[in-house]
Formats: sequence, structure tokens, C-alpha cells
Amino acid sequence: MTTQTPLPLEGITVVSLEHAIAAPLATRHLADLGARVIKIERPGVGDFARAYDRRVEGLASHFVWVNRSKESLTLDLKQPQAREILAALLEQADVLVQNLAPGAAARLGLAHEELAPRHPRLIVCDISGYGDDGPYTEKKAYDLLIQSESGFLSVTGTPEDSVKAGISVADIAAGMYAYSGILAALIERGRSGRGRRVEIAMLDAMVEWMGFPMYYAWQGQPAPVRAGAAHATIYPYGPFKAGDGRTVMLGLQNEREWALFCDQVLRQPALRSDPRFIDNAARNIHREALHALIEDSFSTLDAEQLIDRLEAAGIANAHVNTMADLWQHPQLQARGRWTTVDSPAGPLPALQPPGMGPQRPARMAPIPALGAHTETILAELGYAGHFGELRDAGVV
Repeated sequence: MTTQTPLPLEGITVVSLEHAIAAPLATRHLADLGARVIKIERPGVGDFARAYDRRVEGLASHFVWVNRSKESLTLDLKQPQAREILAALLEQADVLVQNLAPGAAARLGLAHEELAPRHPRLIVCDISGYGDDGPYTEKKAYDLLIQSESGFLSVTGTPEDSVKAGISVADIAAGMYAYSGILAALIERGRSGRGRRVEIAMLDAMVEWMGFPMYYAWQGQPAPVRAGAAHATIYPYGPFKAGDGRTVMLGLQNEREWALFCDQVLRQPALRSDPRFIDNAARNIHREALHALIEDSFSTLDAEQLIDRLEAAGIANAHVNTMADLWQHPQLQARGRWTTVDSPAGPLPALQPPGMGPQRPARMAPIPALGAHTETILAELGYAGHFGELRDAGVV
């Protein structure tokens, strides 16, 4: 009989005052690794992301994505009894995470400097739009606003129009830096015995990701152009139409690949020495002419024939997949990336998180209904028998 190796964060308790994406994504990753995550939600309403849509058997797509393996505790933190319950929770917590409105956590007495004397081992992770000092501290910060403020929109889209990312990229950036920052703080606490504050600003996270275009535009040089789905500075690297009207993505990284592309894919070796295309800088300048030549060559091939030719030449390529394609992606299926999680709507498919899989499965516990764990958690804290009273008073 074999015993399963404990997950890395088993025994770690995380209390999270979270909503939307950034903090819930960070804490879901902690839960995947075995942490107990207690999600504080407003009675009767909960995390507002629960109401974004009803696309997953009546549940919201965002909420399903970032809230599995958590326990939902409803508390009205405007009420003194609710704050007493939260204080009792923090007595046994290792990590507190919050992405409330600017200043809200401090008004609740949850600032790290206030908590640290009583809870020296507690790690406090604060996630905000712009950080807790500077002229933008009080500005509202939603994902699209940070995409704009960080300059991301200036390099994304077409020459005519800037385009937002199709996913909540600023929220995701902040959530992943919160996740890694908490892990680092846990390691540090293992050495020092003390917790610390982890402060994550969405703007900081997104500007970190803007490093390449910022340096490309060093000291007033032109920034990368908005090039749609094509790479802004490497060519050919982007989408091209095959003869059947489908699009294939391909990318070249160096002159060796350019030669192979001319010889084996385009089957026009003379293009290798054409002065318009002699190196990447020249190809970038003449990308419109080269694009026309490439699509003319591809017009005799359907998409799968083109991919076969690219594969044979060792040229990087990809299908341009839809969401329907992803649910059936052969690579995900072959690697056993899919599993299931339970939910208030029944079992749902879910991907194992990166770095974990069949040989080292993540914790994949249910997506909680609003307040599903309130009575159990209250009993653990010594409030057994008081649930009805607290519920009737609107505390939980």
C-alpha cells in the first residue's frame, strides 16, 4: 500500500478578502499546492465575480476558473462580531491576502504594521492597482485601465487601432506576482521565523512585462509598431493564409531558418539573396512585399499541407485555434492535463495547473457555493450553536 506524498503547502492556512481575478488567482494556485484557503465573502452577495455571467451550467466562467479548492465563509465585516470572527481566524492563519478598495483593509485594522505585533509569523499580501503611496494611490484600477496606463495598448493591436488583450492580463500578472511573492515569503519565514508584507501593484506587474518595448524605445527611439497578430520586430513571424482560407501561424528566429524557409517551404531559393530580405532588419522594412510573396506561394496548399511542409523544414508553426479547439486539443489530452472538479452545478472539467499532472496531481477540490463552509468554520472557532443567531443578525 502506497501513501501519497503531501502537497507542498499542506498545513498552510490562507485567509483571503478577495474578489474578481488578481487575488483569487493567486490564492487558487496556493490551494492547488495544498493550502487551506478560506475565502471571505459578503453575505447574500459574495464575490461579485460570481455574477459576471452564467456560462458554466449557471455558474460564472471567471469564478469557476479561479475559485476551486477554497472554503467560502460569509462575513459582514461592517459588524463588530464579524470582525471578531475574522480576528479569531487570523490567530491560526499563515497568510492574509486582500485586494479590497484602496484603504479598506487598513480601516478594518488589517494593515501589516498593525497585525505584525500580534501575529509575527503572519504574511500579509496586499494587491492594489497602483500601490499604497504616490499620486495614483486612490485611483480606481480595473484590468483594462491598467492595460492602458502601463502602455500595453500602445503596442497591441493594428496600425489603425489599439486592442486590449482578450484575457485579464493585468489581473493575471498581479495575481502571479502575488503567488510567487507569497511563496518566497513562506520560504523566508522558514529561515527567519517571521512573516512580512508582500505588496503587489497591478501597474508594477504590467510595466515589468513591458520591458522589451520599453528598452526597444530607449531614449526616444520609435516604439514597436502595432502589428496585429504578427511580431512587431521579427519577420516573417505571424499569421499567413493558406489556399483553403485557413490561417497558419509561423515564426522564424534566425538566418539559418530563413534559408530553410526559402528552400524547403517557399521553394524559392533565390529569395535568400534578395537584398530586400537579406536579414531580419531588411525583411522588417519590406514586410508588405514579403507577405505578398509568401501568401502567393501558400495559395496552392491547404493549411494541413502547409503545416506538414513547415514541420519537414523544422520551421516553428501553430494552428490558430478557437476555444472549441482547445477543449479537444490532442496535446492536452495525450498528456493527461484534464481532470474534473466538483461544483454547485455538478462535476466540471478542469486543467491540472502547470507543473503538476498525473504523476504529481494538484489538489482539485470543489468550487464552493456562497457560504458553504460558514457553519463548519464557525464551529472550529468555538461558535458551535451560534450559527442561527449570527445568521439572523446578518453577521454571516
